[in-house]
Amino acid sequence: MKLKLFILSIVTVLTLAAFSPVAKSTSYKCMIQLINYDGEGAYIAVSLLDAKGNYVETLNVIGDDNEWYHDLTNWWKYFENTTNTIDAITGATISGGERTIKVIKIDDDKLNKGYKIRFETAVEDQKYVADDVTFELTSESVKSKVDGTGYIRYIRMLPQK
Repeated sequence: MKLKLFILSIVTVLTLAAFSPVAKSTSYKCMIQLINYDGEGAYIAVSLLDAKGNYVETLNVIGDDNEWYHDLTNWWKYFENTTNTIDAITGATISGGERTIKVIKIDDDKLNKGYKIRFETAVEDQKYVADDVTFELTSESVKSKVDGTGYIRYIRMLPQK
């Protein structure tokens, strides 16, 4: 009797898991254009924030030398206290006047719900910009250009088809 109950429980759990909805996500091309500045390349953290400004997840990190991640002060406070690993590191820093295109994935259920995307930037021996670009995550903003306030001249988002 106990064995039958155990097997029935396992089958029930597996059935429920098989029919549970999986969060659908969309990949977005994100072009980041930096201003002209002198100095080292910029480290950039791209994060998803909830409506209250709390970190939800890291979407991308530009800069592959983890020795300098602490210079992205706000992001680092969040990241060092989580058990998450960074799976969104996408290579070396980019320097003044350069641009890069990265692909970031965002769960569709985050659109139009008050979530925000924040780009933080830091350059060695120069200032740190916590809110270089911050914008609300909406159906329109993921297809737009947003100006930066620090090292980022602008970012442009475009959904991948």
